[in-house]
Amino acid sequence: MSDAVWEQLKSLDKPTLAELFDRDSARLDTFATRFELGSDENASGIRFDWSKTHLDAAHVELFEALAKATDFAGRRAALFAGEIVNVTEGRAAEHTAQRGVGKEESVALAAENHHRMAAIVEAIHRGAMGDVKHLIHVGIGGSALGPALAIDALARDGAMVDVHVVSNIDGNALEAAFAKCDPATTMLAIASKTFTTIETMTNAESVIGWLRENAVADPYGRVVALTAAPAKAIEWGVDETRILPFSESVGGRYSLWSSIGFPVAMALGWPDFAEFLDGAAAMDEHFRDTDGLANLPLRAAFADQYYTRLRGCQTRGVFAYDERLALLPDYLQQLEMESNGKSVKVDGSPVDGPTAPITWGGVGTDAQHAVFQLLHQGTNLVPVDFIAAIVPGHDLAAAHHRILLSNCFAQGAALMAGKKSEDPARSYPGDRPSATILLDEVSPASFGALVAFHEHRTFANAVLMEINPFDQFGVELGKEIAKQIEQGGTRFDPSTEALLELAGIG
Repeated sequence: MSDAVWEQLKSLDKPTLAELFDRDSARLDTFATRFELGSDENASGIRFDWSKTHLDAAHVELFEALAKATDFAGRRAALFAGEIVNVTEGRAAEHTAQRGVGKEESVALAAENHHRMAAIVEAIHRGAMGDVKHLIHVGIGGSALGPALAIDALARDGAMVDVHVVSNIDGNALEAAFAKCDPATTMLAIASKTFTTIETMTNAESVIGWLRENAVADPYGRVVALTAAPAKAIEWGVDETRILPFSESVGGRYSLWSSIGFPVAMALGWPDFAEFLDGAAAMDEHFRDTDGLANLPLRAAFADQYYTRLRGCQTRGVFAYDERLALLPDYLQQLEMESNGKSVKVDGSPVDGPTAPITWGGVGTDAQHAVFQLLHQGTNLVPVDFIAAIVPGHDLAAAHHRILLSNCFAQGAALMAGKKSEDPARSYPGDRPSATILLDEVSPASFGALVAFHEHRTFANAVLMEINPFDQFGVELGKEIAKQIEQGGTRFDPSTEALLELAGIG
């Protein structure tokens, strides 16, 4: 049935953005929505504006039919019920339970784990483990990107502990962290679901060696483990009282809300981390309880599918007009491309169209002087998301933030309107789409809601494409070959063999 809906979608007219606004005086009311974070009159919120995309009533009607044909409601219900939605691995995907929304038993377990984490965080802040000024957090993928993003967004001013997130196996990354830390006041957090990830465990061993070399008497006494494999952590040398577990049903790129968020809580303090969880929970409830176009992540997925499937767009740009959100494009790259970069459907049959676009982006206004040339005048059609906040995160003159936001809003207007010129080199075609997410402020709650919105957007896209967003087998083959190289005895193609010989490996 979904194939028939896609054929109908492909047959629809594609009016320009200007035509869409001219035809519908209520377009802004339809496609721009304020999401409230609380009922208090002083509560903050987020404006989601998808009016400058090419969605119209005809497309929305068919995309809602597509959601019905792909059983969006059923798959969403299964997600929140803690049922097996990761069919290839036979697992649930219970990241929402970490925020208090999901299967009752899973929510209770998450609350218990959070209580344990809060106790350790607050004990460290009180000085129970001595003077702790620095934390080196080693992880990779979701175990590093999420914490790094949250800390950069929320803990730039007055962090309770100076946190350094290290993911790269390149020793330069770890040495940079060492240079900023005093070993006498440094703790180590090891984030690994299996506690076997080679990059993470190698980095952890090096941190232990650095502490020992700098006269720390009990390096292992400075370690906190964040893992779904507590027995492995104990075997490695971590004291059982300093292991923060999380459920096997929480995937790496969705794990920020679990004990993987320990470094965020260390930097912010537990009350702010709890507010972060609450903001995400508010978005969870909206996504769970709202249908059709009114469902904000689903609305975004309708536009995403329009551009990938109906307009052939291979990429999507994300530009944060807020320095605090500089890492958001990197975070979304993993979330979206690892989740939806698939070539088979849930039933194992081939996908009959493109899946996830390549997510990329940067920070405004820097990006305007770099990649925006292509966005405005290049031959590639690139849908763009602009993300900004009304309240600045600094105390400098108001001109800074006024100019920043003026540029953000001007880019969306310029992409849509374009400008004709008799000189082809100075002509802008216009009719180029963008969406804008405008936060009142970058607070723990609004930031939590923003990240959860993108998680659910990713899931909604997966449902419309009939794929499984929760496995990631594509990352495994390269890792397997790297292990073969380490072990030796395996022959590879002539190019690889020559590279290994030049590098003195094998």
